[in-house]
Amino acid sequence: MENRSYALMTGIFTIALLIATVLAGLWLNRDKTELSPYEIVTTQSIPGLNPQATVRYRGLEVGRVDEIVFDPKVTGQILIRLSVEEGSPVTTTTFASLGYQGVTGIAFIQLDDDRTGSPLLKTDPAHIGRIPLRPGLLDQLEKRGVAILDRTEQITERLNALVNEENEKIIIGAFDNISKAAAAYGEIPEKLGPTIERMPALADKLDRSLTSFDTFAASATGAVRNYDQLATSLQAPDGPINRLNGAIGSLQGVTSDLEAETLPHLTRMTDEARTALRSVRRTADSLSDRPQSILFGNPNVQPGPGEPGFVAPTK
Repeated sequence: MENRSYALMTGIFTIALLIATVLAGLWLNRDKTELSPYEIVTTQSIPGLNPQATVRYRGLEVGRVDEIVFDPKVTGQILIRLSVEEGSPVTTTTFASLGYQGVTGIAFIQLDDDRTGSPLLKTDPAHIGRIPLRPGLLDQLEKRGVAILDRTEQITERLNALVNEENEKIIIGAFDNISKAAAAYGEIPEKLGPTIERMPALADKLDRSLTSFDTFAASATGAVRNYDQLATSLQAPDGPINRLNGAIGSLQGVTSDLEAETLPHLTRMTDEARTALRSVRRTADSLSDRPQSILFGNPNVQPGPGEPGFVAPTK
């Protein structure tokens, strides 16, 4: 009987000790962090997000998701209630987005801010502050993927419209022309073969021409030298040019003497001859008018007005 009582007391003591240990552990591990309520209102899809999910601010864990419910006031709107540590820099420009942990697909709330220095967002249980939810990476990829699919469909339709029967014939004709051009281009080396074979002979002729040109250049150089010697001999003090200059000077002297002495005499003789010719002409005119003047001489000239013996005519 005593053994049973002892065993019962031992069991009760052991259970009490375990309960006390659990209570002590709970008391020691209790969360003393003060949390502030926030709320996210969105109409976007939130796949993979569950209650108790982590809330991070720029990668640092600052809270958890308390509840995810539909908004009873607005149909289709989702309310995500958060508990965030007090002192976290949640401001009026803070926004939320969905992040995903690795390949597990477990979502969490990622808080970020457009700028620094904004005023803090006020919140309390009566007036919970609301944080906007922006599209996450998967949402952006989904939208971009839809846009890319639309563009791909448009391109496919344009390609189908481009590759119709008529355009197909044109494209085939273009390929045929290209093949013909390639074949013609391949024949060009064969046609150029004889010309290429003549290139050495042309090079030899060119070398001979250059040699002839060098010879001609040497001859021209000799001719230039001879011309220089001729010009030097012509310009010598007793050369032809100086002699010609002397003859020209003598001729100029003779011309000056002729102008100074001979020409005035010739001018006077010409004037006297003109006077004699005038006298002869007057005599001939007088004889023509009065031939009897040869025998009887010229009649007396009547005096004019103012001269002695002038008699005024009477009517």
